[in-house]
Order: sequence, then structure tokens, then C-alpha cells
Amino acid sequence: MAENVPQAYTPVPAPRLPLAPAGLDWPVFVMLAAGFALLYLPFYAEMARTIWATDEQGHGPIILAVSFWLLYVRRHQIAEALAGPQPWMGWPLIVFACLLYAFGRSQDIIMFAGASQIFMLAGMLLVFRGPAALKVAFFPLFFLIFMIPLPEALVAAVTAPLKSAVSAVASNLLYVLGYPVGRSGVIMTVGPYQLLVADACAGLNSMFTLEALGLLYMNLMGYTSLRRNVALAVLLIPIAFCANIVRVTILVLVTFHFGDEAGQGFVHGFAGMVLFMVALIFMMATDKVLGLFIPAVRRGKAA
Repeated sequence: MAENVPQAYTPVPAPRLPLAPAGLDWPVFVMLAAGFALLYLPFYAEMARTIWATDEQGHGPIILAVSFWLLYVRRHQIAEALAGPQPWMGWPLIVFACLLYAFGRSQDIIMFAGASQIFMLAGMLLVFRGPAALKVAFFPLFFLIFMIPLPEALVAAVTAPLKSAVSAVASNLLYVLGYPVGRSGVIMTVGPYQLLVADACAGLNSMFTLEALGLLYMNLMGYTSLRRNVALAVLLIPIAFCANIVRVTILVLVTFHFGDEAGQGFVHGFAGMVLFMVALIFMMATDKVLGLFIPAVRRGKAA
């Protein structure tokens, strides 16, 4: 008669937070997350009331949300990355981030305060996981750069010739199509209406945003070919320029046919969406053309 032999009991470890690194207790992780929130939520709230409320920087919260979404999507990869904590590298970054944040907030330098979060997150990853986890999170952290406002001097120096070029091309295009269009600098005249080509319509900030859209597209597509990525990133500049021309042209046509109220109302805001849709179409078409010359090598395979 067979006897029942008791088997050894193997305890099942308690489930861990997916993003929490091995060896990091729940209380420590929660305290770190709470500390980051207490430090940066007031900064985000102030940005939402000021900079992000403008047309030029309205992309800021979108960039922030996408960056944190990418970190969330990669949380398992970060947790499973080869553990090799480097406190000697991480803590100096964390201290530098705190000093940069304090200086930026006290002196009202948004660039410094915004950039500090990148160093803070990178330092935390190095302290608790190491370079392997930082490599996984590199793109989401790099993407945060696009939510940081550019220096006003740089924007002013580059935006003026960009607006002039966009308005010149748009006015010439409409004139060829038979519309009564005139131009004086960045002021376009169509029929009885005058339109000012603003910074948000054809400035450096819009190109900066579209460049961010292109980099996100390449990352989501999983391209690993350096030549292809660099070529597409460079071509995004003329793509953004053409998309801005389409946006300005649409606003001029709407104003001419439906009046100033229509051009400055809902259609004006909708033209921003048109800008991104046109840029996305141009970008995907350019990507297909590049595929004829440079293979679209993705993660682990070639397209």
C-alpha cells in the first residue's frame, strides 16, 4: 500500500510592484515616487497656468504625458534589466538635479527647472538599477527635452526668417492659384482681410514639436538603423516647413471664403491639428521613400 509522503513547502514570494527594482522595498519606492510628485507637481501646475496655456508651448503637457506613458509601458523591461546599481554615478546626478531645480525655481528659469527632472529620473535609475535600466528608459527621458521651452533669444532669431519664408511661399502659391493675395513682411492681405503670420503658425516652436513627433514615430516603429533615423530626422525640418505652409494657406482660404470670424475661430484652432496630420502624412510618405534606399531595420528583423 502506497504511503502519502508529505512534500516540502515552498513559500511563494509576495508580488512586487512591476516598476519597483529588486531589493527596493515598497515603502522606499512609494516615498521616492511621493517625493518626486511633491517636487514637480507644483512646477507642472505653474506651467499649465502660464507657458503651456500659450499656442507656442501647448505641446508641453502632451510631451510630458507621452514620456511618462513610455516609461509605464517599459516598466517590466526596466524591472527585468540586469541589476548593477551605480550609486556613485546616481547620487551626484540626483544632487545636481536638486540644485538645478532649486536654482531654476528661485530665479524663474524654466529651462533649468524642467531639465532637472531628466537628471533626477536618470539618477534614481542608476542608484537602484544601474546603466542597463537607464538604457531602457533612455528615449522616454530624452523625449522630455521637447517639453522644455527654448531660449527666447534663439526663438526670436530663428522664428522671424521662418515666418517670412512661410508667408512668402504661401502668398506666392495662392497668387498662382488666382487669389488676390498681397504680402508685406509677415502680414498677408487677401481680399479685404489682413492676416498676421504668428509665431505659433510658422515659428521654431512648431518645428521643434514636429521634430518630437518624428522621433516618437521612429521609436514606436522600432527602427534601429542609424542612417535611416538620421536621414528621417534631418528631412523632418523641410517636412515641418511644408506643413506650416499648408496650415497658413488653409487659414487664408478660410478667411477669404468665410470671413475673418471663421478664420480666427474654430478653424484657427483646428488648423493646428491639420498641421500635425499633414506633417504625419508627409513623414510616413518620406519614410516609405527612404525604405527604397535604406532598409527599415527594426528590433530583431529587417523590413
